[in-house]
Amino acid sequence: MPKLLALTGSPSVNSRTAVVADHVLRRLDHAGFDTAHLAVRELPAADLLSARRGEPEIRRALEAVAEADGIIIATPVYKAAYTGLLKAFLDLLPQDGLAGKTVLPVATGGSLAHVLTIDYALRPVLAALGARHVTAGRFVLDSSVERGAGPDRLRPEAELDLFQAVDEFAEALRAAEAAVLATAH
Repeated sequence: MPKLLALTGSPSVNSRTAVVADHVLRRLDHAGFDTAHLAVRELPAADLLSARRGEPEIRRALEAVAEADGIIIATPVYKAAYTGLLKAFLDLLPQDGLAGKTVLPVATGGSLAHVLTIDYALRPVLAALGARHVTAGRFVLDSSVERGAGPDRLRPEAELDLFQAVDEFAEALRAAEAAVLATAH
């Protein structure tokens, strides 16, 4: 089964984006995928901003991307684009750092005015990094992430929409895996 990595680019400890990414990963876990989550904010800031690729935590993060078959890129939208934190990490990847990978972009934000961020800000960067296939992304309104006394959850309509994108991503991953197996025989 393909290995998947969720990269979250929120600088916030209480990130709605991380809640959404965790929903994605749970859905993919239940589908039998091997998943992991990398919160970019947990990397050493000085190493990240100084592009110290050889430092242990940065090197391990870059290796995790290289080893993954599929990547979920999740970011809040600030100023009509993905976060600078995510950009700093993506800038550390080699020019072909997403080559051969299937990518699911996910964004969160406070207004539907930011829905085009996926197509006009994030998708071009993912393509420039050589992503084999960028699936249809999803934008989740902050108000769809419910927090409270129990576990964080998504409003049902937002969860259904997100899971449709996750299922399409899973199918694209399975198709890519089948194509590789077919050419190996």
